[in-house]
Amino acid sequence: MKKIAIVLLGLFCISLFTGCKDSGKKILKKRIENMEKSSGKPMSEEEIKAAIDQYYDDIEEIQKKNMQIAIWYKMLGTRMLDKKEYGTALQYFQKALEITPDNSVLYFYAGECAAFLGNASLDIDASGNLQKRINYYQMAEDAYLKALAIDDKYVYALLGIGILYSYQMDNSQAAIPYLERLLAIDKKNIDAMFVLARCYYLTKQYDMALQYYDLIIDTSKVKATIETAEENKQKVLSQAYEN
Repeated sequence: MKKIAIVLLGLFCISLFTGCKDSGKKILKKRIENMEKSSGKPMSEEEIKAAIDQYYDDIEEIQKKNMQIAIWYKMLGTRMLDKKEYGTALQYFQKALEITPDNSVLYFYAGECAAFLGNASLDIDASGNLQKRINYYQMAEDAYLKALAIDDKYVYALLGIGILYSYQMDNSQAAIPYLERLLAIDKKNIDAMFVLARCYYLTKQYDMALQYYDLIIDTSKVKATIETAEENKQKVLSQAYEN
């Protein structure tokens, strides 16, 4: 058994690049047989099978521990996000993504952090160079898009990229399809209605902007929200008449 443990240790790194379980076992078996030949002390077929089974048991345990570590990183990230420590939060979310790269929620959180960091980036030298801000916004865009590639109905990511395009990246036209998709899923999402109405206003699609401000007025039960929508509606009407 001591020899088996030594063989398994040598195989550990190779395991990271194997495919499905069946094909992985074939590769492992061949590798063990090759190492066995070079050692001059053959292992029986039963010993090889036992080594492979034990190896996969160990890997499953490692995977469980990695998942727990990812959960802890996410917890730390959300706590830092609540504290508005966006740089630290982003680092924790990135660490969690290294373990679970198919997690749409983590990509959304990373996108939020990057967007906030972009907002906070200053042109310290007053040189007109805001490349750092642009980089953060592009990072946010990439994170939101990856979240949506995993879950194309993820409402928060749809709203996040809509806000990013319209407010931070000055591309309201690009935001419109995402916000329309969001409202097809969540028809009473007031935040999305406001952003979408703004996008239509900025792209001079005044009729559509008015339509969404009217929808807010009809949908919301919050007085302040209705008043804001009515004020914005009057601004759109004034602009439309001027044109």
